[in-house]
Amino acid sequence: MITETEKLTAEDIVKNTNLQHIAIIMDGNRRWAKERNLPSAMGHKKGVDALKATLKACHKFGVKYLTVYAFSTENWNRKPEEVAFLMELLANTIKNELKELHENGVVINFIGDLTKLNPKLQNILYDAMDYTKNNTGVRLQIAFNYGSRDEIVNAVKHIISKGIKADAVTEELISNELYTKNIPDPDLLIRTGGEMRVSNYLLWQIAYSEFLVTKQFWPEFDETSLSDAIFEFGHRQRRYGK
Repeated sequence: MITETEKLTAEDIVKNTNLQHIAIIMDGNRRWAKERNLPSAMGHKKGVDALKATLKACHKFGVKYLTVYAFSTENWNRKPEEVAFLMELLANTIKNELKELHENGVVINFIGDLTKLNPKLQNILYDAMDYTKNNTGVRLQIAFNYGSRDEIVNAVKHIISKGIKADAVTEELISNELYTKNIPDPDLLIRTGGEMRVSNYLLWQIAYSEFLVTKQFWPEFDETSLSDAIFEFGHRQRRYGK
């Protein structure tokens, strides 16, 4: 017997629960490649395909905001050749996909300390943000050279530099100094790859997010995976401490 819940679609759940923002820790690219005796680069390339599929699914299901963890401040400690490949992969992906993303109405925003990237890559990222800033579709935040502790420290420094007194500091003030100041906090945080940690990602913003960890590696994530996550979210009861 099919219940009323089973008749619902992912679009219905997004609408009924007011699910606006999904954040994802895209983990498992290298392990996916290793299981298949492939170089790590192939895992990262397949990860790009997974992101494209997920972005399209967000549009289909009515999710307005998608934030993904692409490169952390700690990832600089990886082998230099892998770091160089990831930088090149980002540049080439933006060059190759920007036109289609723009035509689909996607708004691209990079969050993180972009000043540590080489000037050529910085220009590519800033141009992509400027090119898509007036679009009205899914807002895609790509966390690159991002660390949440670093983000919060910089926010505090900026508040102090403005001469704001301690008594005037509020949660809203701090939120407005973060990279995500113009978007709502994530409703749902998904981590692929099975690891049970948040890895210095959106620590302030996920205070009341629902967590979902899947053993599925990121290159395997697709529209069905996102739909399953949304259905799981639909069964959660959010109390916000009440």
